[in-house]
Amino acid sequence: MTDERPKVLIVEARYYTDVADLLVNSVIAELDAAECAYERVEVPGVFEVPAAILHAMQSDREYAGAIALGCVIRGETSHYDHICEEASRALMDISLSGVPLGFGILTVENKEQAMVRADPKAKNKGAEIADACLRMIEIENMFAE
Repeated sequence: MTDERPKVLIVEARYYTDVADLLVNSVIAELDAAECAYERVEVPGVFEVPAAILHAMQSDREYAGAIALGCVIRGETSHYDHICEEASRALMDISLSGVPLGFGILTVENKEQAMVRADPKAKNKGAEIADACLRMIEIENMFAE
């Protein structure tokens, strides 16, 4: 018997583990509530997220969509700007190539902002991210019929 539930790839940047844990837990809760299967892949940081999604989508595994999770906190150098812009651009390219995508890269000024956004009791961004991916899967299916 095969699993007919849509399968979603979750790629999580683990650089800020506490933020990542909050995000992924609320994403998983939302996917479970929607009765979706999922597979998790961990990468070191946000810069590696798009490449991991691209590798997975080019593999023989079948995913209905992907969720990109991570956090970039502004520091003293321009590194923040480069990572945010390039990761966002790469994820948009993947999305425009036809991959239903939930964009869950938090771009914040400090750790406090990250924790508020990642906390399911405060903003519940994880649920919003999962819902966005699931809605894009629905839209793709609507136009595929």
